[in-house]
Amino acid sequence: MPLPDKVHDVVIIGSGPAGLTAALYAARAALEPVVIEGTVDGGPTGGQLTLTTDVENYPGFPAGIMGPQLILDMREQAERFGTHYVTEDVVEVDLEATPKVLRTASGAEIHTQSLIIATGAKPRRLEIPGEDELWGSGVSACATCDGFFFKDKEVVIVGGGDSAMEEAIFLTKFASKVTVIHRREELRASKIMQERAFKNDKIEFVWNATVAEVQGENGSVSNLVLRDTVTGETRDFPAEGLFLAIGHIPNTWLFSDVLDTDEEGYLLVDEPSTHTNVEGVYACGDVIDQTYRQAVTAAGTGCRAAIDAERWLAEHTSVAPEDPR
Repeated sequence: MPLPDKVHDVVIIGSGPAGLTAALYAARAALEPVVIEGTVDGGPTGGQLTLTTDVENYPGFPAGIMGPQLILDMREQAERFGTHYVTEDVVEVDLEATPKVLRTASGAEIHTQSLIIATGAKPRRLEIPGEDELWGSGVSACATCDGFFFKDKEVVIVGGGDSAMEEAIFLTKFASKVTVIHRREELRASKIMQERAFKNDKIEFVWNATVAEVQGENGSVSNLVLRDTVTGETRDFPAEGLFLAIGHIPNTWLFSDVLDTDEEGYLLVDEPSTHTNVEGVYACGDVIDQTYRQAVTAAGTGCRAAIDAERWLAEHTSVAPEDPR
């Protein structure tokens, strides 16, 4: 369906759970939202769920659902109510213009009264051989999402901060052994998190080491190659899973010169709303969330963003749109 040539009520950048939920609510409010579902800074179209296999913790699917299928279903649901999709990359925005202007990689300009940013965040990766090939098949950045699939297996987690210790402790509910690999001799985690990890009989530590390669076949991890950060020597380390807890990178480079961010680059909103510091611009999903980063929490903030945008439009247009609820 061609995109109508007009000033749109609401445009959503991002097509993960947050963006598609925002689209669903905006579409049911008769706002005819436009979802720009191109990649953002190399992230996948559809968000991180498209890189996930079985999703068993999203409500409403007692038998679980594949991540890509969940995104496809959400996309079709929003489309049913009048959502338009543009599969392009946004390369430039002018949020201070009235209406706001988005420019795509092809040179097209899209004008909108309001904007919902749902560009997400991507996990930091090791950038080592085997990582891409085994991502989602033994290599993960979310213990909460994938820990269940490693019952009675020996797994490794890379990192030294609070998040790494939290993930390691969580993984002990399922794995037979969890090995924390850290590039230094001491952790960066808070004392209380260190103590909890050290006291856990299922957690072991490998100091002064990095993962240089992840190996496996038939869609599963079987071995890691570790490199000693002091001597440079390498050795094999058998493992059945590799979890990364080395942080996330929010996809905010398009907006960082205009919108307020925290020290890590996450967009700041006026909680409990999704308002940014620019009128008519809202943010939702992992681009504002350092804590939970779950599909269901992202969807919840997408709902909030659509309602915030709908109410703002009702105050700034002569005809109030239909309430989405």
